[in-house]
Amino acid sequence: QVQLVESGGGLVQAGGSLRLSCTASGLTLDDYAMGWFRQAPGKEREGVSCISWRGGTTYYADSVKGRFTISRDNAKNTVYLQMHSLKPEDTAMYYCAAADGWVASPLRAFAYKYWGQGTQVTVSS
Repeated sequence: QVQLVESGGGLVQAGGSLRLSCTASGLTLDDYAMGWFRQAPGKEREGVSCISWRGGTTYYADSVKGRFTISRDNAKNTVYLQMHSLKPEDTAMYYCAAADGWVASPLRAFAYKYWGQGTQVTVSS
């Protein structure tokens, strides 16, 4: 059974940093592209970042470019999202997701097969 478990969310002031982690079980991480998504109340789920299944390519939403960094440690079966210069508009539930192999649309939710339960990020102004 595949499980993705996110951690690292919390309350932070604007301008602060957080690092989210997503640890996978039941799959071999290096066979999957891994993505981070977020969803704020009343809004659609938004693709934030993706790292390719071989780890050589990363993708970011325009809204987070230059502030967020995605990385993966296949030995630990864990993917990370380092977030700097956080803004109140980054407040959302953050989800990690896994997609089999190469992904044509890395920031689109429909491309992903497995999802975690989410971790809340709240940025105060």
